[in-house]
Amino acid sequence: MVGFDLDMTLVDSRPGIAAAYRALTARTGVPVDAELAVSRLGPPLRTEIAHWFPPERIEEAVTIYRDLYPAYAITPTVPMPGAQAAIDGVHALGGRVMVVTSKIGRLAKLHLDHLGLAVDELAGDLFAEQKATALREHGATLYVGDHVADMAAAQAAGIPGVGVATGPCSTDELSAAGAHLVLGDLTGFPAALDRIIRLALEG
Repeated sequence: MVGFDLDMTLVDSRPGIAAAYRALTARTGVPVDAELAVSRLGPPLRTEIAHWFPPERIEEAVTIYRDLYPAYAITPTVPMPGAQAAIDGVHALGGRVMVVTSKIGRLAKLHLDHLGLAVDELAGDLFAEQKATALREHGATLYVGDHVADMAAAQAAGIPGVGVATGPCSTDELSAAGAHLVLGDLTGFPAALDRIIRLALEG
């Protein structure tokens, strides 16, 4: 089982998420800098919402945002380069693929279904070390992600982390966070599969 993060690992959700934040601003009257918000995707929604809303309005804003999300965020989202080939490469070797993401599961599934990315398992609403529970439960042998928190998840699960430098964290940051291997993007994943499998076996 190979685990993947979702946002900025398998999908480029920045255009859709920015549209959802702009819709949230229109609905609530609270200004959110959508471009700034999507430049730091990874942490849970409440973390970002807390930058813009007072504490007493955070839960209200989260609820409204999630209600708006299907209408605004799904269609503009596109696969990251190499995402389909990475999933296909794992399946071609008889492996299984799971997505473990901080996004709640029902919204993550909308993205996967819309883009035709066929995964075998999905676990949502988990961040950093919380992801390790799902990774261990499903027997993941490695975890692929774009954020230093994804490397923390892999370490907590006791499996190798493979970084992709397509999100807010640099190659150096991912390496410093414990990545066993860092790729520029997922287009290099199929060619690196033999090396990645060796990492998983060694791990």
